[in-house]
Amino acid sequence: MRRIHPRLVLTAALAAFVPAVATAQKLTLPRQGGNQRSEIRQRIGLVEVAVDYSSPDVHAPNGSDRRGKIWGQLVPWGYADLGFGTCGAKCPWRGGADENTVFTTSHDLLVEGKPLAAGRYGLHFLPGESEWTVIFSRDAESWGSFFYDEANDALRVVVRPLKREYREWLAYDFTDRRPDGATVELQWEELAVPIRLAVPNAAEYYYQKIAAELRNEPGFDAAGWAEGARYLAGQKLHLDVAERWAELAVSSPQFGRADFDTLSTLAVVKRAVGKPVEAATAMDRAIAHPAATAIELYQLARPLIAAGEPAEALRLFELGHARFDGAWPLEVGLGRAHAALGDAAKALVHLRQALTQAPDDGNKRNLERLIGLLEAGDTKIN
Repeated sequence: MRRIHPRLVLTAALAAFVPAVATAQKLTLPRQGGNQRSEIRQRIGLVEVAVDYSSPDVHAPNGSDRRGKIWGQLVPWGYADLGFGTCGAKCPWRGGADENTVFTTSHDLLVEGKPLAAGRYGLHFLPGESEWTVIFSRDAESWGSFFYDEANDALRVVVRPLKREYREWLAYDFTDRRPDGATVELQWEELAVPIRLAVPNAAEYYYQKIAAELRNEPGFDAAGWAEGARYLAGQKLHLDVAERWAELAVSSPQFGRADFDTLSTLAVVKRAVGKPVEAATAMDRAIAHPAATAIELYQLARPLIAAGEPAEALRLFELGHARFDGAWPLEVGLGRAHAALGDAAKALVHLRQALTQAPDDGNKRNLERLIGLLEAGDTKIN
């Protein structure tokens, strides 16, 4: 057998190893320049919005203070020539450092009143002394703004910058948060750039989510259909669907049940769709149900006063008062309903009776307050 020299074995091993090294992925090492990657997320109803960015600081990597030299200098006004990539002299600012700043929305929404479809977008800016252009690019993958192409713009909006308290590290924050909107704000040094987001169809998204859930486990129980019907009625949305769901909750042969919850839901929905006779029939059945309670009836009827239907609230409180033998919460309800109808004398009779039955000091103090308002001539106690 021919003997192979050890040096040849080593050379062959190295030759086999070199191609693997050439194609190996980069090692995970600390980031250069100290610009840490950051992410912020916010829910607007069912809509999830996120900004993923790298966060530079006012002090340069060498420690020099750049305060007062950020805007218009380090970050130029308008377009700039970055000296690299393909954007030439029309490179916007990336809204951070290093990689692309990425804006993500799970659903369609409005940005400064303009529609933006669900998706991931490269977030770029054209800074200005009095106004900024915010650019949402369909290219969310390229590095920074070096390869920005205006042809990929999905949306541009113009906003006005604001003066803010000093912030060392660039950051994004969600301010002015509401169930149907929020403001996402870029903040750095002493400047902020607010971008208003709105979800005008937030209730529609909930409807779509509820409808999908009712095709799964929640749809095997009347409570799910009743809850969904109540939501739609409260939002005055898809009332035909709400009526169908409420009827299923009561009478479906698979899962329906006629109890206080489902019958009162049916009554609420029938009222919402403009069928008062059917609503009254369902409500009377709910009140007469053996498992109904006085507090459930009070919680159901009281909102009718605020909704501008004190006469119907009074009718229900009177039915409940007879059904539950003058129970405490219904005395309170009768007092509120009579006051809303302008009859202070009758309201005082029921509220004074309720005061003798009040279960705790908190309720006693509240009733004393209502009585005092009525005695002073104020019937707007609700």
